[in-house]
Amino acid sequence: MEAKPGDKVRIHFTNNLEQPTNIHYHGLHIPITGNADNVFLKIEPGKKLTYEFPIPDNHPSGIFWYHPHLHGLVAEQLFGGLAGLFIVRGELDEIPEIKAAKEEFVVLQDFSIDDRGRRSSSAHMSLMMGREGNVIAVNGRVNPSINLPEGGLLRLRILNASPSRFYRLALEDHSFYQIATDGNSLSEPIEVNELLLTPGQRADVLVKGDKQSGQYRLLNLPYDRGSMGMMGGGMMGGRGMMGRNDRDEPIALATLHYESAVESLPLPTKLASISALSEPQIVRSFELNHGMSPAVGMAFLINGEPYSGDRLHTQVKLNTVEDWELANTGVMDHPFHIHNNAFQVISRNGTPESLLAWRDTVLVKKGETVRIRIPFRDFAGKTVYHCHVLDHEDLGMMGNLMIEA
Repeated sequence: MEAKPGDKVRIHFTNNLEQPTNIHYHGLHIPITGNADNVFLKIEPGKKLTYEFPIPDNHPSGIFWYHPHLHGLVAEQLFGGLAGLFIVRGELDEIPEIKAAKEEFVVLQDFSIDDRGRRSSSAHMSLMMGREGNVIAVNGRVNPSINLPEGGLLRLRILNASPSRFYRLALEDHSFYQIATDGNSLSEPIEVNELLLTPGQRADVLVKGDKQSGQYRLLNLPYDRGSMGMMGGGMMGGRGMMGRNDRDEPIALATLHYESAVESLPLPTKLASISALSEPQIVRSFELNHGMSPAVGMAFLINGEPYSGDRLHTQVKLNTVEDWELANTGVMDHPFHIHNNAFQVISRNGTPESLLAWRDTVLVKKGETVRIRIPFRDFAGKTVYHCHVLDHEDLGMMGNLMIEA
C-alpha cells in the first residue's frame, strides 16, 4: 500500500477470520479516533468497516506497516501472517542517489509449521517467552534471491513483522549504510556492520555493489533476548526458546547475487535536517517487569499492573513535550512502542544517546533504563503504548494513553 503526504486514504476492510480483529497503522501519524488508527474498534467475524484518514502534508516519507491490534489476539493473528507494508513516498525518495538505487522490500516473518506443512499451535510456555516459529520467511519465501547491481546501490527497506523474534542482521562482506529508522530519515548515512531490529522496527539501508561478483548471504545472527528462569533454559535443558538449539547458529535469510554492472553510484551525503526537541514539561517513569496477577496468573506489567481496558493509565496534554523513563527491571528485553507519536531517544542508563533520530519503537534491554522525549502533536484522543513482543502485550504489558486537547 502506498500514499503521499496530503493524500486521503480509504480502505474497505472485511473480517473473514473466525475471531474479531481490527487494524493498527504502525508508525503513521494520523488521527487515533473514529475509523482511523483506532485500536479500540472491534470488527466481528463477517463484518465490514471502511477505514478513512488523511496523510498530513508534513508526514515523513518512509516505511510503515499495518497489522491486527485487538488486545488478547494480536500475537496470534500476526503470527498467522496478517501484516502489510504502508509506504509513504516523499522527499527521501527524491534524493538523486537514493532515487537511482535499486529498491527491495524485505518483510521478515516467522511461522510455526509442523511436519505436514500445517500451522502448529504455540505452547503456553512459548507464549510467556514470546512465540518464535521454526520457519523464517522473507516476503513469504524461504531464502529468496535478491539481485545487487554491480557498481550500483541497493536500497533495502526492512520490516520486522514477527511477533517476538529479534533480527540481528549482517550481510557477508558488506556494510550497511543506514539512512532511516522506523520510517524517519537520518541526517546522513551511517555505516554499520550489523543491524538489530526488534519486533515492529524498520530500517532503510543502502548496500554498495563494490565487491567481487558472487553470492552473499543476508544472515540473522544469534541474539539472546533473555529468559524466564525455569521457563527458559532450565526446563528446556539450555536449548532456549521453544526448546530449539538454533540460537547459536547464524541463519541465512536471503542470498544476494550480483547482476550486470551499472554506472557507479556514490552514497548520498545529506539526507534530512533533524532538530533536537525542546526540554520536557513533564517527566514520567515506567517500570517494565513481569509477575503474578490474580485475574490472569503470570502477567507482564507496567508499573506493577497488567493492562486493564477500562482504566486510563496515562494522561498527557496535546502540544506538550514529555520525557518518559523506561526502566526494565525484568529478565527479558522489551521493545517499547508508542502509537501515533514518534520520539527521540535521549539516554541509556544515563549516557546520552549519540544518534539524533526519530523512532516509534525502542529496545529497552533487561536491566536498562532508557529515556525518550515525546512531542504530542496534532491528534487528541485515546491510544496505547506497549511492549512489541506481542505475547507480552497480550499478557498485560500495555497501557491506555489519553491525549487531551
